[in-house]
Amino acid sequence: MSNTYNIIQGDCLDIVQGMQQNSVNLIYLDPPFFTQKQHSLKTRDRQFEFSYDDLWESHQDYAKFLHDRLAVLYNVLREDGSIFVHCDTHANYIIRAILDHIFGQENFRSEIIWSYKRWSNSKKGLLPAHQTIFFYSKTNQFIFNPIYCDYSESTNIDQILQKRTRDEHGKAVYARDDHGEIIPADPKKGVPLSDVWEIPYLNPKAKERVGYPSQKPILLLEQIIELASNPGDIILDPFCGSGTTIIAAKLLNRSAWGIDISPDAVQISKDRLKTPIKSESLLLQKGRKAYLNANEDALNIIASLDIIPVQRNQGIDAILKQNYQGKPVPIRVQRQGESLHKALALLNKASQIKGAVKSILVKTSDDLFELEMTDIPDHIMIIEAPAYAVQKGFYLN
Repeated sequence: MSNTYNIIQGDCLDIVQGMQQNSVNLIYLDPPFFTQKQHSLKTRDRQFEFSYDDLWESHQDYAKFLHDRLAVLYNVLREDGSIFVHCDTHANYIIRAILDHIFGQENFRSEIIWSYKRWSNSKKGLLPAHQTIFFYSKTNQFIFNPIYCDYSESTNIDQILQKRTRDEHGKAVYARDDHGEIIPADPKKGVPLSDVWEIPYLNPKAKERVGYPSQKPILLLEQIIELASNPGDIILDPFCGSGTTIIAAKLLNRSAWGIDISPDAVQISKDRLKTPIKSESLLLQKGRKAYLNANEDALNIIASLDIIPVQRNQGIDAILKQNYQGKPVPIRVQRQGESLHKALALLNKASQIKGAVKSILVKTSDDLFELEMTDIPDHIMIIEAPAYAVQKGFYLN
């Protein structure tokens, strides 16, 4: 069954009331923020200007506007569906109270903080650098697909790869087998996604920017959609603006419905849907690895391997993600000016501590005093071409 994409102009209150109940898997909305301002922004070529009013007579007026629309959105959401409501400090307390009332406090799942860096010439007060996304489900049986991230630079990876248990005093200790050897942990997928999302704000020169005042990055919507829906599901955005939610849904093989009261917003959403453009973030591509304190030159040499970099270990640069005989496989790269004897000794010591039965030393230069085969422990393999020797998997034979 092919996906469908509908973008409709009108008030979402009226349009959603005409939709079939329990028909939508995921709702994301980025409603007015109660800024009490008129927002406008010109396109990159400065040939057109988009604008909308965020002006209200009172808090009560704004609260009623949102309450009425969230109530009808509740009705069209499937029993296993979720809703994500975007806001900031202007009205997050109002929106949280409304969501608690309609969806129930027991169905509150997360308060997501979208953290970003933006330039500002503000001289007094703290610089705003985040927005809030409230995550609620309709019931306690909701779609949730865990997302895993890379370990932080402060994480001691080689400790994580060792199984833990508790002793008779309840203290966490390394688990050991009948021979006293440390038992390796199950393969790790990474760190589960937290409720603080560091996703760059769209800069003025981003390829996907179209000049709409409240445009959000596709990367942000992709993360929400991946987290709380499956391919083929129906995504609804009742304040679709420039259509970012619809674009993200299309890129992720979901159907999507968008609604906006502005004819200009509807038109630009339809135009974007024809030729989706997504900006890639160098910051996200590099991630925190750009700030790791492991030896960068060594990691570059073995970058083609499926590895986890190791921090704060003088004898090991990385560990293969795939274990060998249930044990981790440490890797060390010979340093410039370092003899093979020294590199071998450092790796051997660290490998013994980890209980490794196979280790890899990557040779980067000829040694004036070549090692004799009798000098090399049986569990250590010396190679010169890591991409070929290790990825081919002959060390497993």
